Amino acid sequence: MDPNVALNGCVSSLRTSMSLLDSSISILDSGVSDYPRLTRVLQTTRHFELISSHDLTTAQSTLLSEIRPEIDGLLGRVEAYLERLKRREGALIAKAELQEGRLSRSSGGEQRGNRTPGKVGADGAGSLSKLEEAKLGQLRLKKERLSYAVSRLELQAGQRQRQLRKSMAAQ
Repeated sequence: MDPNVALNGCVSSLRTSMSLLDSSISILDSGVSDYPRLTRVLQTTRHFELISSHDLTTAQSTLLSEIRPEIDGLLGRVEAYLERLKRREGALIAKAELQEGRLSRSSGGEQRGNRTPGKVGADGAGSLSKLEEAKLGQLRLKKERLSYAVSRLELQAGQRQRQLRKSMAAQ
């Protein structure tokens, strides 16, 4: 056999292999040319962090232990304030009743020639002076305001206690 013929066969086989290799490289190149974009597209992004239930209960109990003393302190302050308002309301009611009693006694025991200062009345029935009427009106208004404030604070305290119970029950 002629060495040129054998060499020609090797060269043609090598050329075929090279063209096949070039074809494979171009196919691989077209397949991986989009690789940087694919990595960005396929990259996962965490939108929400998932934590274990143990970590969640630990965080809740820590938060509860921090908040509970504050809530208890606030509730104590509200209750003390409500108590003060109730005592003040009671004192105002007692004072108003005392004033009414004094007024009724002074008007019942009053005689025509023996009037107490500030009392005016030609028939002896006795009536309040304008100053006393104004003070009595102011006291009534103050009593109404305080009673409204007490009822409002009682409603707020009840609402806060319900919210606290609801939040404690949710845990």
